[in-house]
Amino acid sequence: MSASAVRSLRDSIASVADPSGPSVAARLTALPRMVRAVAAKEYTGSSPARVAAMVAAAAYIASPVDLIPEKLAPIMGLADDAVVLAWLANALVHDTDDFLAWEAARKHTVRGRRLR
Repeated sequence: MSASAVRSLRDSIASVADPSGPSVAARLTALPRMVRAVAAKEYTGSSPARVAAMVAAAAYIASPVDLIPEKLAPIMGLADDAVVLAWLANALVHDTDDFLAWEAARKHTVRGRRLR
């Protein structure tokens, strides 16, 4: 696993563990809302392509089929999974942070005007 992937995973874990930030449950329950908002083009902080990449990354991690099988190259086989996992964790943390902030700001807006 590259040093940047390790840092990315470490930073994502630290963000999730931060008590002042959204909980894991809040992030997980935000995902379907975020997907719907992206699909409806209401939320532009992410794109359908990025959401599809996150789904593909989750499927890749869960799948027994690997680009580099562990039986052929044990270290590289685990490293490709680790890099995908680090990217997915980072993407989920940052995208859910941004989405939850967008949702919160939206609750204070009426017809394009921000409420105090």
